[in-house]
Amino acid sequence: MEQGTQMILGLLAGITLLVVLILYTRIHAFPALIIAAITTGVVGGMQFGAVMASVTKGFGGTLGSIGIIIGFGIMMGALFEQSGAAKRMAQVFLRLFGKGREEIALATTGFLVSIPIFCDSGFVILSPLAKAISRATGKSLITLGVALAAGLVITHHLIPPTPGPVFAAAQFQVPLGSMILYGALLAIPLTFVSIGYAKYIGKKIFRLPAPDGSEGFVDQPYAIGAGGNWLHSSKDENLPSAFMSFAPILVPVVLILLGTATKALYGGAGAIKPETILGMPFATFMNLVDGLGNPVVAVGFGLVIAAYGLTRNMTREEVVTSMDQSVKQAGIILLVTGGGGALGMVLRDSGAGDHVARLIAGMSLPAVVLPLAIATIVRLVQGSGTVAITTSASIVAPMAATLGLNPTLGALACCTGAFIFSYFNDSYYWVVNRILGVVDVRQQIRVWSVTTTLCWAVGCTILIITDMFLM
Repeated sequence: MEQGTQMILGLLAGITLLVVLILYTRIHAFPALIIAAITTGVVGGMQFGAVMASVTKGFGGTLGSIGIIIGFGIMMGALFEQSGAAKRMAQVFLRLFGKGREEIALATTGFLVSIPIFCDSGFVILSPLAKAISRATGKSLITLGVALAAGLVITHHLIPPTPGPVFAAAQFQVPLGSMILYGALLAIPLTFVSIGYAKYIGKKIFRLPAPDGSEGFVDQPYAIGAGGNWLHSSKDENLPSAFMSFAPILVPVVLILLGTATKALYGGAGAIKPETILGMPFATFMNLVDGLGNPVVAVGFGLVIAAYGLTRNMTREEVVTSMDQSVKQAGIILLVTGGGGALGMVLRDSGAGDHVARLIAGMSLPAVVLPLAIATIVRLVQGSGTVAITTSASIVAPMAATLGLNPTLGALACCTGAFIFSYFNDSYYWVVNRILGVVDVRQQIRVWSVTTTLCWAVGCTILIITDMFLM
């Protein structure tokens, strides 16, 4: 058999086996990724020893570069969740945007909250606030809930340090600062589109939480103000200050962006040497900025700020227990991330990635279509956005240079493809619809599946057009 044909067979066999194992067996996504990586290499013509060497190298190399960041980020999210910082941020944005713009305030809150907190947890934490606002203003809970849920999921898919974007950036060798910056830029139009759709669907499926504060819902307007003073209550005195609530998120982001800018100006061959501008003291300062901008150091600072700034009403034991519990969640994510790195390394070492890239390059398709398509298909098949991003980045990153694919666009494409049509196999679909009291399947699809598909369509369009201009 021709070597190129065998490589393609290996890749197809590995992907098919991965899908079957995740969908139809009791095998978890982590061993499924490892099994798929081994199958891809062996069927593709590699010696078994070489396959296993690639698997271990890919697993260890991936976790070595991003494992600490993911671990720190998840611990920080747990403290953010326990301390009430998310509610304080929501209050700040509600005051900032004013009455009549509550859906914008909730979407913005979700946009920032989901940087350290997983979107499922963030929605559970902030949904009572959305219900209180609905009671007090008479606005449809569907409008407010969809805006909040969209803000959360958009950041979760596009902006580090959530695991999917961190992994995609690492595979495509995109600086984390660049991933944060361009991910945020792409997220802005997606958020506005989601807010517009939230307003539309809230009129079509009008729903308010029960005015008496119970768990029920009503579909007819009632006298506004039933929720009382939703912007402030006596219990809120124990919440962290606005400054401390924002600091664990903004400080790492600023440090990473400064570090990225420093590297762009003064790093690499042929760059300006800082000591030639203002002397050695300035060079020392720039080296310090570069060090603090290292993603591990920056996210570590965020964790320290959260541990000491957000938890003044928690005991040491409560803080440590909260971080301990978050580690359980981190373990699964780290294993899946490492498994994706193993698959990517096998594709690199076997040559399958480059071979497929050369075939696709001959089709005259925009290079960015491939990561979009793979992430879209994987997300539709198995439901997890993180797994979709991980799988797509693992497969496409080894081909990026041959395809002529811009690394940043490639990483963002893997993340964007994972937005497609959230439905029954996605846990967040159930979290959003159940909390909003949507039980009819057709309404569930209109409320949430259409929202994520709009994000997917707008994001794909932006990336394809951008790719055409870069060619």
